[in-house]
Amino acid sequence: MAYRYGEYHDGPDPLAPPYDVRAALDEMGDAILSGSTPVHALRDLLKRGLPGAQDRRGLDDMLREVRRRRRDLRERGRLDGTLEKARALLDKAIGQERAELFPDPSDDARMREAGLDALPDDTASAIQELSTYDWRSGAARQTFEELRGLLRREVLDAQFRGLRDALANPDPEAMERVRQMMADLNDMLDKDARGQHTQADFTAFMDKYGDLFPEKPRNLEELVDILARRAAATQRMLASMTPRQREELSNLINQTLEQTGLSDQMRRLGEALYSRRPDLAWNAPERLTGEEPLGMGDAVTALEELADLTQLETALRQDYPGARLDDVDEAAVRRALGRSAVDDLEALKRIERELEEQGYLLRRRGKLELTPKAVRRLGETALRRVFSSLDAGRRGDHDQHDAGSAGELTGSSRPWRFGDEQPIDVVRTLVNGVRRGGVASGGGAAVRLSVDDFEVAETERRTAAAVCLLVDLSYSMALRGTWAAAKQTALALQALVASKFPQDAVQIIGFSNYARVLQPDELAGLDWDMVQGTNLHHALLIAGRHLDRHPDFEPVVLVVTDGEPTAHLMRNGRPAFEWPPSHETLELTLAEIDKMTRRRATLNVFMLAADDRLKEFVDEVARRNGGRVFSPSAERLGEYVVSDFLRLRRAR
Repeated sequence: MAYRYGEYHDGPDPLAPPYDVRAALDEMGDAILSGSTPVHALRDLLKRGLPGAQDRRGLDDMLREVRRRRRDLRERGRLDGTLEKARALLDKAIGQERAELFPDPSDDARMREAGLDALPDDTASAIQELSTYDWRSGAARQTFEELRGLLRREVLDAQFRGLRDALANPDPEAMERVRQMMADLNDMLDKDARGQHTQADFTAFMDKYGDLFPEKPRNLEELVDILARRAAATQRMLASMTPRQREELSNLINQTLEQTGLSDQMRRLGEALYSRRPDLAWNAPERLTGEEPLGMGDAVTALEELADLTQLETALRQDYPGARLDDVDEAAVRRALGRSAVDDLEALKRIERELEEQGYLLRRRGKLELTPKAVRRLGETALRRVFSSLDAGRRGDHDQHDAGSAGELTGSSRPWRFGDEQPIDVVRTLVNGVRRGGVASGGGAAVRLSVDDFEVAETERRTAAAVCLLVDLSYSMALRGTWAAAKQTALALQALVASKFPQDAVQIIGFSNYARVLQPDELAGLDWDMVQGTNLHHALLIAGRHLDRHPDFEPVVLVVTDGEPTAHLMRNGRPAFEWPPSHETLELTLAEIDKMTRRRATLNVFMLAADDRLKEFVDEVARRNGGRVFSPSAERLGEYVVSDFLRLRRAR
């Protein structure tokens, strides 16, 4: 047998690898590390779409397509096409009748001509009067029947999309079938209102009349939705016309329904549809600016599609409180943009679900938050950014000339634990593997090792550091555009210590009017404080307690700020703010600096502003403590902080 292979078009590729949600988190991370909140970062990702092998469209691309379709529909034509065509056929029939009467010298011919002259200007009224007229001209009679057939098809097509073709030929049996269908439909709706409708009733109805409903609804709810949207579009078409056009067309509709015996059934159906779907815009006018006259059915279809597109545009914007992708109607997306857009939307929904199900996002009390797992990955991303900007010789790691030895060897060994810096005891490790039975089969000298086999050589002393990173959260950080860089730096340092120096004790402290310890889980979603005050005094108090809890660790204090201290903590626990800084604020802050010096803590300051007062203050800090002062740009803050931390670790 011969086989032919080609590109798969029926939906998403079933053999394509699943989208890596970690890549989605990294995409979000760019925004989060730049200062955005998780909910805004996710919304921006969904708007941009999912780059990669499948290159899924985002909400913005769909929104642009929806707006283009709306513009095209508005320029498609004008709404009075049926009125214009009806008037043209009426004038044609009257002209044909006059041509037949003109050669006749009888009084009857003159009386008929007078009657034609006296016809009202209103098209519907003129058609009503001519409905009982005995036409002399066969051609005029045929034209008038063509007019009535046009109105019958257009009026019914405005309500039922599939009836125009069914009534293309004047067939009394076809018209009778339409009357019976409407009666059965209304009876089914009444039965449903009483709670007696079953799916079997709907199936029997569709078996009998399914050819009249090209949309192929699967149940009564879908059928009601189809008919209600079309009925609402008909009302919007009338509301969009001039008062005279509206009156003429309404009269033509009512007159046609009366003549076809459908007036009562159509009234019942309209009331039932409105009661079930009052949420639709039944009387909202819509302007069409095209030049081509549209028939009533085509105009209703255009307005129906415009309503769908308007509702879809609102859902795709996702700019209302509590917006979620589940609010976007897939059926509306399919009608407006096609199957591929539905697949793109489902891919976006799957990313939102997967981020929650795989433990990266948590929805708590309606608020989207990052989990510790997500924060760790963002920290790794921030750290990679920092290392990528370091010198090539130090990229990705740090120099350590005495790697593997944290002190003098004692001659003993112990089992390896995660984070150990001691050298591996190769002999004891191999002996453990052999004793466990890890000798490879088939001879030779190969030994299979497990994690439990490894031992490290004991040293006299294993150094560890107690690290405090003090980050300014005051309003000025946001005003100067340095807050995002400070947050990235905190995440990078946290990730570096957790991955490379797990024996170190790191504490990140944020300070504005108050200071507080920042947990790793809250770093990514952290925002600056819209308050006055730079309370470095309180931050140093908290840092001092952290150092005192680790007396055997090497103390390291790093301060990131863009302003001099303007607040201190009073004895009653409240902050005192004053600008320019009061003498008491500076005195208490410098007293804590002196305590850090007595603890032998290295205190380095990273200055993010060139303010003269700040320079004077940090110079005094350096004089009292012996630490260093850096003045990096916001873009290089992370590089400076991480490099300085690694320098201190190498020095020890």
